[in-house]
Amino acid sequence: MPKRETPEVREEEILNACEKLYGKMQFRDVTIKQISAETSCSRPSIYNYFQTKEEIFLRLFEREYLLWCDDLERIGAAEGELPEMLARSLEKRKLMLKLLAVNLYDMEENSRIERLVSFKKAYGKSVSLLDGILRNAFPALPDERRRETLVAVLQFLHGVYPYAHATPKQIEAMDAAGVRHDNGSIYELSLIGLKKLLR
Repeated sequence: MPKRETPEVREEEILNACEKLYGKMQFRDVTIKQISAETSCSRPSIYNYFQTKEEIFLRLFEREYLLWCDDLERIGAAEGELPEMLARSLEKRKLMLKLLAVNLYDMEENSRIERLVSFKKAYGKSVSLLDGILRNAFPALPDERRRETLVAVLQFLHGVYPYAHATPKQIEAMDAAGVRHDNGSIYELSLIGLKKLLR
């Protein structure tokens, strides 16, 4: 008798298919039909797990935040140059940064509340871990200043991916408009920004 796959295994298969497609396509172009074609799940069976495409992306985003939390926990327990360690952790989270650059409002608005709460818990864990890292790295920093620094770092994360991965069309437009564009990896750009924010 063949072994039945658990809902967790099926959900992971759906997330992996979504991630694969998102690596080749834009958010707006990925459909549940295409995700289904990349899995052993029929399109109707995907709806047993996710009601919308946005829910799939939101769950993928949650998974990325939880992976980053693992890195943040290691950073919190390690000694070293904080901007360097954080930049290295972000270098591994290209997907998370790309998802940050997408319209989060649409993902959240088109997801059920329980999916959104689960995502917010993962996000909240990353914020709490990052706050703890800042508290340990800068123990003399007043709470208000630490909070301002935390908010600045979180806002900074939204812009890293687009700067590191400008599309050919964006580069062509910047060249035509005479706008300077600096090429750099996620690591390089993160390190520059984090060094400024964490002085």
